[in-house]
Amino acid sequence: FLHEMDVPGDWWEMFGSPVINQLIEEALKSNPDIEAAQAALRQANENYAAQAGVQLPQVNGSASVSRQQSTTTGTTFNLFNASVGVSYFLDAFGGLRRAVEGSGALEENSRFSLEATYLTLISNVITGAIQEAALSAQIAALEDIIAAQSQSLDLLNQQFELGAVARGDVLAQQSQLAATQASLPPLQRNLIQTRNLLSILLGRYPSEAAIPMLDLVDLKLPQELPLTLPSKLVEQRPDVRASEALLHYATAQIGVATANQLPQITLSASGSDVANTGTDFFDGQFLGWNVAAGLTQPIFRGGTLEAQKRAAVDAYQRSAAQYRSTVLNAFSNVANVLTALQLDAETLRVQLYAEQTAEQSLEITQERFQAGAIAYLSLLDAQRVYQQARIALVIAQGNRFADTVALFTALGGGWWNREDVIPTTEASYTPP
Repeated sequence: FLHEMDVPGDWWEMFGSPVINQLIEEALKSNPDIEAAQAALRQANENYAAQAGVQLPQVNGSASVSRQQSTTTGTTFNLFNASVGVSYFLDAFGGLRRAVEGSGALEENSRFSLEATYLTLISNVITGAIQEAALSAQIAALEDIIAAQSQSLDLLNQQFELGAVARGDVLAQQSQLAATQASLPPLQRNLIQTRNLLSILLGRYPSEAAIPMLDLVDLKLPQELPLTLPSKLVEQRPDVRASEALLHYATAQIGVATANQLPQITLSASGSDVANTGTDFFDGQFLGWNVAAGLTQPIFRGGTLEAQKRAAVDAYQRSAAQYRSTVLNAFSNVANVLTALQLDAETLRVQLYAEQTAEQSLEITQERFQAGAIAYLSLLDAQRVYQQARIALVIAQGNRFADTVALFTALGGGWWNREDVIPTTEASYTPP
């Protein structure tokens, strides 16, 4: 591990697999969860723009035309009326500003929720591809073992016909072969289910064309893995940043609820013109205007405003607790992954040695059995040990790759180093 090593934006390329690169590229283009998160972010952007517009003066225009008749003279005439009104809410106690701040926090939450969706999708695609490769390798190992056991059974039948072995030895080999064959269908079922899951992640139906296959031997472990300081982890994890944005929104809502209890001041002005014909609007004969200021102070609302403020405070306390929980889970996640990687390395080393030793032992045992130097039960034991060692090695390799993916995920996935990320403004508060 390297301390203070930053996570690259395209960290999956560190595995050196064109298949993984292809799968991720297709998933990012076609996965419906990404499309939904992108639409949610666009919606949050528009809601923020709409809320920000309330802070500006509001201008309204109106026009009307009517046909009227004088009751005294009986004269019928047209009356044209046009007016323009300007109103401005004087945000003396910051209610509108806090509402806009809260809307911006929701936009930031949507932005980091999108980043979390990206990271989850990428991680699931890589993990699914690794799991598929591991299952394929296990199936290949079982098929090789089944072939070897079938050959041993044929040889044993020949020796039985010559009277060199007992019938019990033949039955024991048949039982071992059947047990090995029975372990194959569950792996094949898991492989099909994993491929179907990958198809969904790529935005395809399971019945569509086959997806590219990954081979574990073509996958390499990154030579350098990053470690991040705890202070940076809080800045990098998209789930932590999304929770932080919700906490920011909750603080803003307290300000909104407080401002609603205070006087509301409105300034307004309007100008109007009345004419009998459209061309008379420009002579200024009936032009009028007015300027006004209004103040509204809530006096009695049945406790509604105070209850809304208390509810906003409770919502803040809930968001603060959820934020702390998210941070704690993030640190726990990283700690668990680091522990798993250390144990994976040791497990892989031991399993590799066990597989090599079991293979050499099986070769020697087969030679001695064919030479008639040992009983068949010894060969049966050697086959079983090698079968277990080979499959265990594949599982250990898959776990090492999967936990490496989990490390990059736990550290935030390097979204801040991607070129397509729009910079966000820093929050104007410090989370607890």
